[in-house]
Amino acid sequence: MGLAAESDGLSRIAGRLFGALLLESEPLSLDALAEQLGVSKASISTEARRLLERGVTERVAKPGDRRDYYVLAEDFFARIVHFRLSRWSAFHRLVTEMQGSTSDQPRAVRERLAYLDDVHDFILARMEEALDDWRDRGQRPAAPRDRGRSSRRRATPKQGAKRHVNRERLG
Repeated sequence: MGLAAESDGLSRIAGRLFGALLLESEPLSLDALAEQLGVSKASISTEARRLLERGVTERVAKPGDRRDYYVLAEDFFARIVHFRLSRWSAFHRLVTEMQGSTSDQPRAVRERLAYLDDVHDFILARMEEALDDWRDRGQRPAAPRDRGRSSRRRATPKQGAKRHVNRERLG
């Protein structure tokens, strides 16, 4: 999880924190998280705040306890996607601003910017539609999949590696 977080622009500790919360059924205090992960409470506090800002975690209170506790947000994955879309939209605003000042630029530059504009509009519309469909679904978890043997062929390592590369391109 730490390495995955780093590839997404977060710190390794943020990824480890996410992983710890993913595997816990109860809210955890900063002290418990710091001890579990073997890092300082200050580091956990900083990264918990960063995940909180992104909507991935939520801070909860326990009656009679002044400490803050953290859990993953109810629909954390959709929030991660929404955050990523907001980053893409910020990039798109820059492209739009650049397009307004490229009339004297070479045709190749104008075409690249137009391409970015088209791709953004196409992908963003579909991602937002998917998030809307997810919300309309009532955020119900999917039914558990049968983990038994299936007739579906397993991916070879090469196929699996290709899927991994394709996922990395999306992020």
